Amino acid sequence: MPTVSVKWQKELFPAVEIDTSQPPIVFKCQLYDLTGVPPERQKIMVKGGLLKDDADWSTLGVKEGQKLMMMGTAGEIVKAPEKSPVFVEDLPEEEQVVSLGHSAGLFNLGNTCYMNSTIQCLHSVPELKSALIEYPHSGRSNDLDQSSHLLTAATRDLFSELDRNVKPVAPMQFWLVLRKKYPQFGQLHNGSFMQQDAEECWTQLLYTLSQSLKSPSSSENPDPLKALFGIELVSRVHCPESGEESTETESIYSLKCHISHEVNHLHEGLRHGLKSELEKASPSLGRSAVHLKDSRINGLPRYLTIQFVRFFWKRESNQKAKILRKVDFPLELDVYDLCSDDLRKRLEAPRQILRDEEGKKLGLKTSDKSSNPRDSDVKMADAEGSSNREESSKGVQPDNKMHLTGIYDLVAVLTHKGRSADSGHYVGWVKQESGKWMEFDDDNPIPQREEDITKLSGGGDWHMAYICMYKARVIPM
Repeated sequence: MPTVSVKWQKELFPAVEIDTSQPPIVFKCQLYDLTGVPPERQKIMVKGGLLKDDADWSTLGVKEGQKLMMMGTAGEIVKAPEKSPVFVEDLPEEEQVVSLGHSAGLFNLGNTCYMNSTIQCLHSVPELKSALIEYPHSGRSNDLDQSSHLLTAATRDLFSELDRNVKPVAPMQFWLVLRKKYPQFGQLHNGSFMQQDAEECWTQLLYTLSQSLKSPSSSENPDPLKALFGIELVSRVHCPESGEESTETESIYSLKCHISHEVNHLHEGLRHGLKSELEKASPSLGRSAVHLKDSRINGLPRYLTIQFVRFFWKRESNQKAKILRKVDFPLELDVYDLCSDDLRKRLEAPRQILRDEEGKKLGLKTSDKSSNPRDSDVKMADAEGSSNREESSKGVQPDNKMHLTGIYDLVAVLTHKGRSADSGHYVGWVKQESGKWMEFDDDNPIPQREEDITKLSGGGDWHMAYICMYKARVIPM
């Protein structure tokens, strides 16, 4: 890894390290951090002309201690006179962030769209940001490994940087510690970093955060990630051959939508995903036998994550293949019929309050069956969960402060375009606090209409939903 000096305007940066195993766009992102000049505006002179984003370092002959010249403007913001019309571009950057109503984009560091789209979707969860803000800036608990601590701190810092900027952010530190914690994300092919599976990135990151943010000493919220994303399942496991039956419980972070020729809608795929076959030991038969597992939801989170099982291993080609079938998903999802009898009982009263409030809005008479007299004063904005008023600085704890209803509203979609999980392109589509949708295509945020979001259901080569995140519609206690 040669170290070079870079001359820009009147400034000289004497020791900038080039990682020649990564494409030049990564080097440009390093210079962006130093100078504020976006990569697309940088003109760097090297052998043969200007440095291209995807050039091969081995052909450029860059040597240790070499001096490179960079041209480009940082695009500083000049404040307009008081009486002149004020444009968004003329506002201080922190005011631009508020005015735009969405966070910054993320530079692609070389096939890192899987990571960028995951970050943008999870960054949209205010309670997660609040939990990360409280994470210590130095030190870690004794039972937490160093790499998990570093990844959690990098996530916290990257979320904060996205909120402070309008210009795209280079997630260099996050990417470095992600690869250190999970080496599979650092795989190379012909000298370039390989495309990775966004669902694996999402799952690994949430697992790390769940370990880091646990606080057994906190009686109020010992496990914030479980409250935000954890799904409790209760399963009946039955062996048809022997008649044996048992009950199992488990905690997961996402529901699976299985896709077959019978599945046209998300709900159908979720039902399929809650049923499975497994082979396990049968004491009465004295050998292993097929068992049928039928699961029900017994505990719901504030944010319900659903993965469309679109990829499978194809032996003929020895790679992951993709199911392109169209599977419709709704903007509003009701999971009541997927819940256990016990959870349904707990959901009944809040659901009745919600129905009554919707009835009031339509001018209908209510049932007056609320279990709590003051529930009748709940305002519709609270019932719909469309306001962020209920999200305190410490984040919402559904079990302690809110009644879940089993009804969820879509707030983020992570899509994949292409024929294989190890290629193609990932994009995050996120609903903003204003109610408008934003497509985060790496460093390029693009406003979208809500009706275009439901078109991400598959059936061709266009972007199709791979992960959907829904936010619970809640009733305050």
